[in-house]
Amino acid sequence: MFDDNKLWKDRAGGRVKDLGRYLRYIFNGHLVIVLLFLIGTAAFYYQKWLVTLSTGFPAEIVIAILIGVLLTYSPIYNFLLEADQVFLIPLENKLKRYFLRSGVISLAFQGYILLMVLAVLMPMYAHINSSGFRLFFPFLLVLLIVKSWNMAASWRIHYFVQPSVYRWDMVVRYFINVTFTYLLFKQANLLILLLIVVVMAFYYRSFFVRTRKMGLKWDLLIGGEEKRMASFYRLANMFTDVPQLKATVKRRKWLDIFINQMAFSQDKTYLYLFSRAFLRSSDYLGLFIRLTLIGIFGIYFISFGLGQILLSVLFLYLTGFQLLPLWNHHQNKLWIDLYPVAPKFKISAFHLLLILILLIQTVIFALFILIKGEMVIALLALVAGALFSYLFVYLYSKNRLKV
Repeated sequence: MFDDNKLWKDRAGGRVKDLGRYLRYIFNGHLVIVLLFLIGTAAFYYQKWLVTLSTGFPAEIVIAILIGVLLTYSPIYNFLLEADQVFLIPLENKLKRYFLRSGVISLAFQGYILLMVLAVLMPMYAHINSSGFRLFFPFLLVLLIVKSWNMAASWRIHYFVQPSVYRWDMVVRYFINVTFTYLLFKQANLLILLLIVVVMAFYYRSFFVRTRKMGLKWDLLIGGEEKRMASFYRLANMFTDVPQLKATVKRRKWLDIFINQMAFSQDKTYLYLFSRAFLRSSDYLGLFIRLTLIGIFGIYFISFGLGQILLSVLFLYLTGFQLLPLWNHHQNKLWIDLYPVAPKFKISAFHLLLILILLIQTVIFALFILIKGEMVIALLALVAGALFSYLFVYLYSKNRLKV
């Protein structure tokens, strides 16, 4: 006899165990120290920025825009597997409690994130509003209810297959969420808020009536779950090998200019291979771009010279550390072992590519410090970054790869 309760416990328990195993590698000693430094630095400058705010600052608009994103993105973690679209489809009518439990767990997790973001934004609101932190918990309670509505509406949308329905749903719900959140923090008249609640109720009911006789689109549900887990596995793969990760590549022909000039010789074989992997894999190039942009953003807002240098070196470390898995990118491809190339060329090629990437990032950081008009700090950041890149590549990474 089919037991949906046992199925849910097995799936949820397996997922928690899987996540916990990789989170131990992600939150290792090095990363915890880096995160503490980043959080401390961000909190310090956030506090200094709050002091400069005038009473006319549109905090409600900023909060509504940011909270609106969290409210609109409301997936249900359903723990489905690829084979379920064959074996569980006949049991769809018996899975209502299974999906209800998944919705409750999803609300708890996303509600916790909402709590953290609201806790960060409330000091800004309290600075320009006399209510201070008194309304924190009422705001949180109302936003959790709105979050529940978003999750219910998002679930109903999964009965459709047309991509246009998904796009318009996101646009409409984001507009409703931003409007409601803005009026909530503006402490607008209760009747206006209730009017929006009525609109939200009619919006959900319209989709409920249209999808009442439809079946779930299992391929979309499973695809969304696999996409979310792939994002987590890509993060975990930066710290340890993840067998479940399915590599994704893009052609990116416009980047060929960086490797077309490379000589076709034995000593450049692995350099070509690693360079191709870096430029075509979404994991490595995307990581480099994201960390560089975040580093530039941090450097722009930090006015303390030594802080800019330390932040530059910190992001060089994050970039270099998370690019180390590139060394094992081709470990499961047996044909590489057939290359008539000495192993020493592999390690030298990897070191050369890694130091080039870090030096490029160093120059970018130094240029943005120079744009701010701080020539001496820019020069010091360039020297410190180059020295750190050399030590990281030829000392730290060399020992790390041996391990």
